[in-house]
Amino acid sequence: MLVIVLENAPPRLRGRLAVWLLEIRAGVYVGNYSRKVREHVWEQVEEGIEDGNAVMAWHTNNEAGFEFQTLGANRRLPADWDGVRLVSFHPEADNPDP
Repeated sequence: MLVIVLENAPPRLRGRLAVWLLEIRAGVYVGNYSRKVREHVWEQVEEGIEDGNAVMAWHTNNEAGFEFQTLGANRRLPADWDGVRLVSFHPEADNPDP
């Protein structure tokens, strides 16, 4: 299983992903492809994301049962903790009052 979630992505990227994957909600794409195809699809995301952000998760044979990678600015960042992939959540920066 392959899942890609896009935020603030240009329409042409969304259309390109719809060729390969099923868009089950706005910006949420799913499919079941080989590693080679998954890497090709992610290259398309890298080329077309512009100012948006993306995350891709897929089934793999590890302790968690899945792996993921991200692209673009987001408050949630991948973190490695003794070989286990977790997500670190960074709070928004304080905006001083004018």
